Amino acid sequence: MIYCVIPQALADELYEKLTEYYRDDPNVKVIVDRREGADRRREQGNTGPDERRQVRDRRHRRIPGTFPPLHSGD
Repeated sequence: MIYCVIPQALADELYEKLTEYYRDDPNVKVIVDRREGADRRREQGNTGPDERRQVRDRRHRRIPGTFPPLHSGD
């Protein structure tokens, strides 16, 4: 699904035109962005990544210790 998002300030001008333009394409949906308020990703004083976020390595870790030497079959 492809969403054609129209800013609320342009909804009166573009919504009907774009809905008509994409009416035969079932993979496109025209929507109006109705979000209000501040962008929470850019809170005051937050310039870097969120400190609460934890990055986890999903790969299997090697068992601690050393491996015995490999003996060649001479």
